[in-house]
This record gives sequence, structure tokens and C-alpha cells, in this order.
Amino acid sequence: MRNLDVTLVQCELAWERPEDNRRQIGEILSDVGRNTDLMVLPEMFTTGFSMNALANAEEPGGATEAWMKSQAQQYDCAVTGSIAVRVGQAVYNRMLFATPEDVQHYDKRHLFRMAGEHKRYQAGEQRVIVSWRDWRILLQVCYDLRFPVFSRNREDYDLAVYVANWPAPRRHHWRQLLIARAIENQCCVAGVNRIGADARDLEYSGDSLAVAADGTLLGDARDENSTTTVTLDGTALQEYRKGFPCHLDADQFSLD
Repeated sequence: MRNLDVTLVQCELAWERPEDNRRQIGEILSDVGRNTDLMVLPEMFTTGFSMNALANAEEPGGATEAWMKSQAQQYDCAVTGSIAVRVGQAVYNRMLFATPEDVQHYDKRHLFRMAGEHKRYQAGEQRVIVSWRDWRILLQVCYDLRFPVFSRNREDYDLAVYVANWPAPRRHHWRQLLIARAIENQCCVAGVNRIGADARDLEYSGDSLAVAADGTLLGDARDENSTTTVTLDGTALQEYRKGFPCHLDADQFSLD
């Protein structure tokens, strides 16, 4: 299993201004260039965490999806993050995973009711794992982090990626839960959050993290406007699982 270079893109977001956000993030990605395998952007990176679902939603294959695929092609990597996407009468908080060849997606399962997200967006139903450069990657969005059953590793993924707009007052939860997901699932974890304030005056502290399967922090963006690139060691992950095979004693369950 090869190593995987992952870049955490932590930045401020312009409220409901997709073109400005694509332009800003495009400049950030150009600085990283071809020095990574996977670029991870925040949740709803074109608009911020807006409940103006219909006004902000793009059609499948729209401007942002096309932009992400073009970035993936230009830098020979995968690019992931979530946006609002309209399918029929429903709007999804959809995490796109773009590679030079195609775009796959995961629709956020757990909608943040404290902000009314469950009234504006449709919940996804499927747990989604994508394959990229020898790694099996579980796609997750923000509030999903609080629900460990949904992300339980069934020996079917190596890396869990969480994209978020996670407010600063709960930053301790964000940091601790990312580490917990890594330890309990014996997987690597990459979590990317935004910084700055949104139109509702909510502050975001960033704290984007990359975590090894034993809970070791590999990267910590803290509250800075920055990119953080880490190398995930595929051989070390396999050896850790082999040497401490607690997954063999895991409880069997089904998920409705």
C-alpha cells in the first residue's frame, strides 16, 4: 500500500459568493501544485454554511463540479469538499470527490438541526467509500462526526475525510472526536474546517487535523489561513492494524 500525500486547505469563505470562493481557493491550490495526492476543502466551500439552499444550489455537473474536475486534472490529484446541489425538488449538502477521470459524491447523512439544516436540505442515505491511489476513503461531512456508528470501520476503508463548517465554541469537540474516530476505527483521519466569521457572526477556529490510526497528530493547522500537507504512511497503517488487531473483536451490527 503506497503512501498518500494529503493537503488540508483551511481558509476563510466569502458568504454566498461561489465565483469569489473558487477564485480564492484556485489560487491556494496553484501554490500547492502537483505536490499532493488529495486536496481537502471545507464544507460548503462556495457559499459558507448557508440555509438559503435553493438560492445557492447548483445542478449536478454544474460550475463548481466542473471546476473541481479541472483542478484535479491540472494538478493530477483528487479534490474534495461539499457544496449545495439540487436534484429535482431536493437540495443536498453534497460532498464531491473529483479525480482527473470522474466525480463521485456523498450526500450528508446527518443534518444539523440546530441550524435548521434538516428543514432546508435532504438527508443522504448511502455510506460512500471511494478508492484513490491504493487508499479506500470514507467521505463524511461535519455533523456526521458525532455519529460513530455510521462511520464504523468494517475493514472497508483506510482514511476517513471530514469536511466542515464547525463553529469555534465547539472546537474542543471537533478536535477530540477526530482523534477518537481514528483510534476506534484504526484508520487515518483528515478533518478540514474553515476559519473566519460568516454572515451570522459565527466564528470558526479552523483546527484542521490529520491524524494517524493510533491517534498521533500528523498535521494541525490551528487557526491559521494555511495549507497543511502530510504524508500518510500506508505500510505503517497496515503494520499497526496487524500488530494490534482489535478489529477482530468488533461487534457485528447492521445499519438501517
